[in-house]
Amino acid sequence: MSQPAPFAWSHIGTTAFSWVGLAILVAAGLLYVAGTVRWTTSHPGAPWSVKRTVCFLAGLVIVLVATESVVGVYDMVLFSDHMIQHLLLIMVAAGFLAMGAPLELALGTLPGRLGRGLNAAADSKAGEMLGHPIVGFGLYAVFIPVTHLTSLFNLMLTHMWVHRAEQVGFLLIGYLFWRPVVAIEPAKHRLAPGLRLVYLALAVPVDTFTGLALAMSGHEMFPAYSTMGRNWGGSLVDDLHTGGSLMWIGGDLLMMGAMIPIAVLWMRDEEAKARVIDAQLDAEAIAATSDLMS
Repeated sequence: MSQPAPFAWSHIGTTAFSWVGLAILVAAGLLYVAGTVRWTTSHPGAPWSVKRTVCFLAGLVIVLVATESVVGVYDMVLFSDHMIQHLLLIMVAAGFLAMGAPLELALGTLPGRLGRGLNAAADSKAGEMLGHPIVGFGLYAVFIPVTHLTSLFNLMLTHMWVHRAEQVGFLLIGYLFWRPVVAIEPAKHRLAPGLRLVYLALAVPVDTFTGLALAMSGHEMFPAYSTMGRNWGGSLVDDLHTGGSLMWIGGDLLMMGAMIPIAVLWMRDEEAKARVIDAQLDAEAIAATSDLMS
């Protein structure tokens, strides 16, 4: 594999455009927009949310930055750069894609046999299981350490198709992980805001453990880096430690950042419930007083 030029801030504008990757992203965006038009036509009283569309397209732009910009140029030679890409895909882009509710849009707009098949799959036991929060959480909790602490990462460095599959995995598993958190699409196992906070809090140790394991390693864990012969930048171990620290600190900060709006939503939800209870108690008190006076 040919190496890119030594990294310098003057190279920040370099790109790693792949016509296949670019075509997939453009096609995804066009299909989504076409779906919104079809939804609005078939639901004249309830047009598709512009916010959802903006979120989905923003997610695609983040994927573009993570894979086709300078981040994609150095993702195979610098572990720290790979970690930036990983965080952008699974923690940021996947979250925005989930907020775009693509499954709900597809279920409501795909025509013919394809639409019927997708709806049948979504309503099946397998579809219900795949959409369960425990499954999304479990896949995330397994995928992160397996792809960064095992020989699978070394395989990714030596086979481009494995690298691309890992990127797709970040997005798909990230979507399943964030779907119950953003809680926009209809779901049979919907989490209350308080449980969403618990869900995110339980996920924090996944990045912390994996990041610390990388940051505290005393040797280069992936032999493929040694065979690349990179003679610029920091040492292999220093790069490994930087990447581990990015996962640990960056991942935890992103996860905690996602907790803030959920906490606000939880407080508002509890306040609304308290107002309902107060109103019920007031009504009962008034009714009891009326009974006494009569």
